[in-house]
Amino acid sequence: MAQRSEANGATIPRLSLTQRLAVQDYAARASWPAGFQIYERGASADGVFVVVRGRVVLRSRVRAGRGFVPWVATPGETFGAEGLSPNGCYATDARADEETETLFLSTSKLRAFIREQPAHALAVIGQVMGERTVLLDKLRELTTLSVEQRLVAALRRMAANDCFAASDGRIELCSSRYRLLCEFVGATRESVSLVLGRLGGEGLVERCGSTLYVTPSARLFERLDDAGSPDDVVLVGGLADAAVAPALP
Repeated sequence: MAQRSEANGATIPRLSLTQRLAVQDYAARASWPAGFQIYERGASADGVFVVVRGRVVLRSRVRAGRGFVPWVATPGETFGAEGLSPNGCYATDARADEETETLFLSTSKLRAFIREQPAHALAVIGQVMGERTVLLDKLRELTTLSVEQRLVAALRRMAANDCFAASDGRIELCSSRYRLLCEFVGATRESVSLVLGRLGGEGLVERCGSTLYVTPSARLFERLDDAGSPDDVVLVGGLADAAVAPALP
């Protein structure tokens, strides 16, 4: 099973090509254009999706024009696992962030998969549980880390995905990815802009026109180990940072 680095330095699983090919024999394959909404929060859920190509953004709408992104599913990762529980409903919206291909494994097909190929089926279940662990760790970040630390954690996650990287290995933040970064951090544009401005002053972020470039480095990521100011710590009730920064227009 392939792996990717996580914000805390640990690794999370990704289904290997062999495992995805095994799933393909039981799943429905689909292609989604960029921006297509695959499902919406509250809709009846069934089964689980596996990303083959591209990426899928899971987004919770906080208020008009604002959102929070708990997970970005990339190749070898899953989403929509709410459908594995009885009478499941999707907890977020799911949208293709670029041209994307997925495999959809319904609950009935999953049962057949477990009977006929238990080793590969257990790998899919293990993938879902590994991603659940990451979400639990992200909840800890939201309640204990400063905005700067959460931003660095999000950048480290992005650095582990080739789809966010420029040809020279730097993280490329165009306007759409900048919005995604803000929602991934769980902070306003103003809060994120202040932190990126400080990082730019230290030579860690470079602006080229309207695009920002971040060089992944030990000097950047070691900020995760630094203790944040108590005034910067955000509790779940203040997820949108509304108390310390103005709302987006």
